Amino acid sequence: MFLTLHYDGSNFHGWQFQPDQRTVQGDLQLALSQLADSPRTVIGSGRTDTGVHALGQVAAVDMPAHWTSSRLAKSLNAILPNDIWVASAQTAIPEFHPRYDAVARTYTYRVGLAAAAASPFHRGSCWALCQGVDLSLLNQAAQNVVGPHSFESFAKAGQPERGYDCCVAAAVWSEWALGVQLDITADRYLHHMVRYLVGTMVDIARGRRPQLDMGSLLTGDETITTSPPAPACGLFLARVEYPPHVLLAEESPAPTSRSTATA
Repeated sequence: MFLTLHYDGSNFHGWQFQPDQRTVQGDLQLALSQLADSPRTVIGSGRTDTGVHALGQVAAVDMPAHWTSSRLAKSLNAILPNDIWVASAQTAIPEFHPRYDAVARTYTYRVGLAAAAASPFHRGSCWALCQGVDLSLLNQAAQNVVGPHSFESFAKAGQPERGYDCCVAAAVWSEWALGVQLDITADRYLHHMVRYLVGTMVDIARGRRPQLDMGSLLTGDETITTSPPAPACGLFLARVEYPPHVLLAEESPAPTSRSTATA
């Protein structure tokens, strides 16, 4: 089964199951095991860190055959805690893997510029900077990252077995209700990569470092470092894209036959 999830990451220690911490994967597996009346293992499209949210996390789980997609989504939403919501459940091919089959992921990062961003109703879902930035400078910085690059300078933890190269298809800053947001789409990401990118871009847009630093960091200039990473609370996993063949058409219930009485 192919599940699309929304969650508020504020009270989770990230996605990945940890035996002594509350995690999204842990809560989801508990609910699915309850419905299936047997242990269930959930595989996610990727890990989100502590405090990071999702509007389009994808997860896969095998369920007993009598669980249709519509029934599963409704039942899960009835028993899951309020900070997780199943937006949809769909039938996937048996070999579907949400991580390895993904072709692109989009993250959104929100920076609150208005004073209202510091409200307790908003500050858990944005970086409440509460001061102005230059949107044109943000977009100039973002355009540097489009295309294939090594993002080693923007990674908290190394991935030597996979390398540091990522291909960014798009990176655009735009206005949102309380400030600005970055939408970035890439084939893969490194640990904390988006948060380091945002922290550095915002410093450029505030005049705290030169625009040329973005290009220098992408070419591995060891004489400079990134700005501190932006807070986790502003980051959302917005969308994960897959080839169309991974989803199967839903089967319609068989029509009820009616016999015709004979005289």
